[in-house]
Amino acid sequence: MRLDKFLCHATGLSRSRAQGVIRGGQVEVAGVLVRKPSQSIPSGAEVWFRGEPIALSGKRYLMLHKPTGVICATEDAQHRTVLDLLPAELRRGLHIAGRLDADTTGLVLLSDDGEWTHRITSPRRGCAKIYRVGLAEPVAADTQARLAEGIMLRNEDKPTLPAELEVLGPQEVLLTLHEGRYHQVKRMFAALGNRVVTLQRERIGALTLDPALAPGQYRPLSDEEVALF
Repeated sequence: MRLDKFLCHATGLSRSRAQGVIRGGQVEVAGVLVRKPSQSIPSGAEVWFRGEPIALSGKRYLMLHKPTGVICATEDAQHRTVLDLLPAELRRGLHIAGRLDADTTGLVLLSDDGEWTHRITSPRRGCAKIYRVGLAEPVAADTQARLAEGIMLRNEDKPTLPAELEVLGPQEVLLTLHEGRYHQVKRMFAALGNRVVTLQRERIGALTLDPALAPGQYRPLSDEEVALF
């Protein structure tokens, strides 16, 4: 693992701050002062920050910007998974809090804290999720009202929970859901006579996708972000 990433995970510092303290001569690896943020840490090497030993915390909480074509699974023989985007030493024990389809991008949360991820995914908690949706056709005038009433989807025995819609443009909206059915966003708009062409999850509960993360990138959550759930 790169030294700056290790420091981020172990201390909660931002990437830029971690790089700054490394270049400032505040970090040692195996007893040697290191000023290069990209330096790889040998397995088992002791890392010291400001004269104190540091280590990766017992519980890990990560935010990842999922790119298209990557699946939300811990392993797959045919497709690249979100865990494949992480260094090997970070993958062990992680599970996904809220999955996305292969062609859907955006916010994915990962942790090895089962109680924390359960609070996010439990249907009884109704954790809100916000999606930016690009549509093939202009938004119909009655779309907002119909989504607020609930949509009866094909092969379902009850309508969806009320959803909130914010129209951003003729063919772009923000959709807030309080449940997670199979291909729900796509099926809802199909039932309304429209078609989803782009889909990105931008928010889970009160946690928004970090705009500094490019597709495929990740970062640890701060203590304040972890406490949101």
